[in-house]
Amino acid sequence: MVQESCSSTRESRLKLYKTTLLLAYQSFGVVYGDLCTSPIYVFKSTFSGSLQLYEEDHEIFGVLSLVFWTLTIIPLCKYIIFVLGADDNGEGGTFALYSLLCRRSKMGFLKSSNTGHGCLSSHESCVPTKETRTSLLIKEFFEKHHSSRVVLLLVVLLGTSMVIGDGILTPTMSGMSSYQITMVFSLVMSFIYFCAFYADFWFLMLRNFCFTVLSAVYGIQIKVPHLHENYTMAIACVVLVGLFALQHYGTHRVGFLFAPILLAWLLCLGGVGIYNIFHWNPGVINSLSPYYIYKFFQKTGKSGWSSLGGIVLCVTGTEAMFADLGHFSQLSLRVAFTVIVYPCLVLAYMGEAAYLSKHKDDLQRSFYKAIPEVIFWPVFLIATLATVVGSQAIISATFSIISQSRALGCFPRVKIVHTSNNIHGQIYIPEVNWMLMLLCLAFVIGFRDTAMIGNAYGLAVVVVMFATTLLMFLIISSVWNQNVLWAFLFVLVFGFVELSYFSACLAKVHKGGWLPLVVSLLILSLMSTWHYGTSKKLAFELENKVSLDSLLTLGSNLGIVRVPGICLVYSDVTNGAPPMFAHFVTNFPAFHQILIFVTLQSLMIPKVPVGDRFHIARMGPPEFSLFQCIVRYGYKDVRDSHDLETHMIENMSRFLKCEGHSKEMAMTEPTQNGGTGTRKLRFQITMEASQEVGELMEAKEAGVAYIIGNTIVRASGASCFLKKFAIDIVYGFLKRNSRSPATALGIPTTSLVEVSIVYRV
Repeated sequence: MVQESCSSTRESRLKLYKTTLLLAYQSFGVVYGDLCTSPIYVFKSTFSGSLQLYEEDHEIFGVLSLVFWTLTIIPLCKYIIFVLGADDNGEGGTFALYSLLCRRSKMGFLKSSNTGHGCLSSHESCVPTKETRTSLLIKEFFEKHHSSRVVLLLVVLLGTSMVIGDGILTPTMSGMSSYQITMVFSLVMSFIYFCAFYADFWFLMLRNFCFTVLSAVYGIQIKVPHLHENYTMAIACVVLVGLFALQHYGTHRVGFLFAPILLAWLLCLGGVGIYNIFHWNPGVINSLSPYYIYKFFQKTGKSGWSSLGGIVLCVTGTEAMFADLGHFSQLSLRVAFTVIVYPCLVLAYMGEAAYLSKHKDDLQRSFYKAIPEVIFWPVFLIATLATVVGSQAIISATFSIISQSRALGCFPRVKIVHTSNNIHGQIYIPEVNWMLMLLCLAFVIGFRDTAMIGNAYGLAVVVVMFATTLLMFLIISSVWNQNVLWAFLFVLVFGFVELSYFSACLAKVHKGGWLPLVVSLLILSLMSTWHYGTSKKLAFELENKVSLDSLLTLGSNLGIVRVPGICLVYSDVTNGAPPMFAHFVTNFPAFHQILIFVTLQSLMIPKVPVGDRFHIARMGPPEFSLFQCIVRYGYKDVRDSHDLETHMIENMSRFLKCEGHSKEMAMTEPTQNGGTGTRKLRFQITMEASQEVGELMEAKEAGVAYIIGNTIVRASGASCFLKKFAIDIVYGFLKRNSRSPATALGIPTTSLVEVSIVYRV
């Protein structure tokens, strides 16, 4: 027995190791691309301003020391050690942190559940944890002050906007130069319709693609200096189109395709870095000492502080590493980063600094100049492919973030395609994918100056990181229930570093840093307006819902006719009938034999166990055949109308049987005393339950119809101008041009009844 137990334990460990290594391998193709392509442009962006080089190497070594310690403090210490541990049942990202706070306390401004069940996930313990006094005070503060919850939600939305907006610039920075901004303006105005929906996503993605791909492709000009700029643009555009065309294959296939490319890229970075260190200046190793940071600021002063806006680009893609956590595991990401990614990046920056110390004239093209002549073209090819992988990290992260935002009512409805049968977190959003591609091409063609894109890039990156730091303060003190001093220490250390970079980036607002601010402000406004309009719509329905008594009275007065079949009435009302149904019955006094009021709830957890998904209750006497069904989803669950209909009827049948069984059990005690009347009553109950189940099956065979309200939300006449603008214009525009609920649920149009009604909120 002992040997069998040891053998089983050994097999489970081997399986764990194998799974972890496989996920670590896949993560190279999805997670780390953006972070690992930063060496292409960090030194170039850092020295593109007023920072100058002198005979001594204090500036070069100071920048290297700053890069080394930034990589150590933020990605390694903050994210790998701390932030990855703050997952929401395996999911990562800004909204995952927020959902964790909402579920563990009343800090959330979004609803987590209306059914009173706090612990839904099988991975979450329902055992109460010991809370510190400070933790209780923080929770009480958020519970008492409504404005604090609003501010917290705005911080989350701002961080989400910056993450998504960050993706607009990565490809651009990989290979651009200056052109006519008016061209970009005309293209962006052409897509403003879509920008209203996906601006978050776009800015993160476009920064990623445009910045990274262009920087790589411009390496051609090192060997072919007379190559016309238009040819370089054409190559970059072809690379971008190819990248977006691959997205519909899914994260799993793309990860396996891209992982060898990024591994080869990291080996090239590490190998070339080692060569440059020993060939040009082995003394560069000394610059890892923080002393060189002190010397750097002592000699450069204000220009050195301004250069921080370029140095911060060495950690771009770090937030995407956390956002992509749902695709992998904490251990796999930690192994991949600490064993391969971190050492190779450090060697790459050290090697480039060693080369620069002997070739100061090559400052603006040092990365490609530092590559030995013999292997230039192979490394250039791998670099171009690696920048595509770098863009993939942000694409996957943005798909996940938009999906989470949509499920929690902070983003308009979009089509979400699940590309994996095993991993529900692997998704593809077609509209976002193609609109992002168009915006990337617009940025590549229009903003050819990588320095401007870099300034915008840095500001977006820092804002996202600082938002995560603020959320981690609440996680540490309120969720992990640690001493508040540890939470303050976390904010003090990491917040100081991030705010230092933020101050430098803020000074470059007029040089391109305005772009992420404008885009993120637009996205923040749109997401806030969508959530505000949705909440007002729900509040109106709850205030004007039709009670059961009113519904029955209305039915008797109108002489309602019952027709064969099942009707599913979708609304957000969890108790009673929505006002649109009363409007429908008044104008068309007939409905189906079995009527089920269905409410779809999105909870602040990734997935809801199948056994907890359906909650069914009877409305009124059995002869009316009226039911209320609440269907609960996590923000990572798949929604499909056919599966929903099948599982709902199965659960309805089970509910009717259980209801009959409960009535029988209530008669158990009298039956033991020999009452023949009670036995007859039990038999009658059993027959009634069987009859109801039979009627349910017959109604299913007769057909299933769907009723959904086509609500038009308008601000009331007494509302202020700002509210009218937000509800009537912005929210109305978003609602008209987003996917309809019927389309999102996949309801067949032949079985659909849409009821138009105006809500004055």
